[in-house]
Amino acid sequence: MKERIRQELNEIEKNFDVKILYACESGSRTWGFSSEDSDYDVRFIYIYKKDWYLSIDQRRDVIELPVSNLLDISGWELTKALRLFRKSNPSLFEWMYSGIVYYEQYSVMEKMKQMIEKVYLPAASLHHYLNMAKGNVRSYLQGDEVQIKKYLYAIRPVLACQWIEKYKTVPPVEFSLLLEKMIREGVLKNEIRQLLTRKMTGEKLEAGHKVHVINDFLDSEIERLLVYTKSLAVKKEDPTPILNQLFRETLDEVWEN
Repeated sequence: MKERIRQELNEIEKNFDVKILYACESGSRTWGFSSEDSDYDVRFIYIYKKDWYLSIDQRRDVIELPVSNLLDISGWELTKALRLFRKSNPSLFEWMYSGIVYYEQYSVMEKMKQMIEKVYLPAASLHHYLNMAKGNVRSYLQGDEVQIKKYLYAIRPVLACQWIEKYKTVPPVEFSLLLEKMIREGVLKNEIRQLLTRKMTGEKLEAGHKVHVINDFLDSEIERLLVYTKSLAVKKEDPTPILNQLFRETLDEVWEN
């Protein structure tokens, strides 16, 4: 599959006349609760030639390939990625710190990591994760019978919020690390571990009876975090000048030859 992914990335460069700067896995395989039949979710950042940027018209800044069996590939153009970086978009941070990197070329990703302290807005990331958790609870975890798999997709953003609250840094991608650091030993942690084991061994985890200890945790933490977010400052010195400079440096680095 890795070879197939690299071939697909090579074809993207040829067909769209771009250079891919970075490509990684995202989603359940990097979170650590994938099963053998989980999809591959490949995400990448790319850059066009200089003339593409010298236009009065705005153009599409996303490349998406048709989803095939087990493989979903899409990417963001670099200026789009940098605008999302400026907003502390958690999805982009998860790409940056993915434990599965398929391709990395040029210096841009390392420079972005070096800028984290100047750019990162804990409040913005926390709001994103909190909304994700609320959406999963509201859509899948109400009533006596729930979508069991969705517990993991609600727990993870809540734990990410707790990490941000405690450390004020980008939360780790790995679910197991969040679980070990954020939840003390006891009934709740054991229930979550059991769900994680069932998911990773390939059990479908579809409709089933509500796990009350997990629902209680999610409801109480979401309510508490909603109050906490109101106390967070959301402003920081505007990083736009340094991101503009990073874009220009990358454009020269990639296309100078």
